[in-house]
Amino acid sequence: MKAKVVVALAVWAMAQGASAQQWPSKPLRAILPFTPGGLADVVLRALSVDMGQNIGQPMLVENRGGAATMIGAEACAKAAPDGHTICLVAVDTTSITPFTMAKAPIDPRKDFEPITNLFFIKVGLTVNPALGANTFREFIAKAKSKPGGMNYGSTANNVRLFMDEFNKVNGTDVRFINYKGGGEAVTALLGNQIEALYFGVGNLMGHLKSGKLKALSVDGSSRSALLPDVPTLTELGYQGRALRGWFGFLAPAGTPKPLVARLNAEIAKVAGQPSFIEKHLTPLGLESALNTPEQFAQYLKEDIDKGESLVKQAGLTDQ
Repeated sequence: MKAKVVVALAVWAMAQGASAQQWPSKPLRAILPFTPGGLADVVLRALSVDMGQNIGQPMLVENRGGAATMIGAEACAKAAPDGHTICLVAVDTTSITPFTMAKAPIDPRKDFEPITNLFFIKVGLTVNPALGANTFREFIAKAKSKPGGMNYGSTANNVRLFMDEFNKVNGTDVRFINYKGGGEAVTALLGNQIEALYFGVGNLMGHLKSGKLKALSVDGSSRSALLPDVPTLTELGYQGRALRGWFGFLAPAGTPKPLVARLNAEIAKVAGQPSFIEKHLTPLGLESALNTPEQFAQYLKEDIDKGESLVKQAGLTDQ
């Protein structure tokens, strides 16, 4: 019996290795659970061109926006686990949105094989200069002096979680205003209709350089190359547990490990090039975050656990 098991495992391992060697046998499908035109869409399309040339098969980008990214995520989860379908998802997709729904269409802990993180979005707390807050601490002081009298705009749940915890940590009550798109929120801040945005700095550089808006801090442990004079939350001593904005590649659960490793290597071969980073990431305020499937799996586990806890703490769960 033991001999049969050993033989079966050997045959399985050989089949897995053979499938990796034969890959790709058809075009790759890269699902993006967002509509065209966003930062991730721009980066993914640039990567798909070079990666398609490298592997000898086209990499076709499929935009499947809607239902707070759940439509695209579900399509990815239900695809054949043969290494020919991958998806580029955001932090909300795995670590926030499923826990805000009474019945989510995906299980982020079971439905995917992590391939690699791709990039972090450098996010900044940004205000209208008319507020009269020139530093992070001055913003907190202003908010404390006007309990319930200041608002921030957002389109993403990870921002809501950050600001919910920001209020708890600092004893403030900056109120949430929901916007359908980032453009609307930026327009509202420029018009002094809201007091703050916690938003990707790459989207705001024109307004920041002109002085129409002012960045008070950025997330992460390192400063932004676009805003080298703006301190990080870490430098400012902020102790919150906020989730960072990221985009990463996943494959359907059951995709063979050799194929996951091959996908990881092919993505890194393109996205890890200094020329790719300098052209497609840095100018958009994005930070390269490539890692191994095992490292990304560990990061996701911690991120999902933290996100679930923060969603419950903020009371964002549907009843």
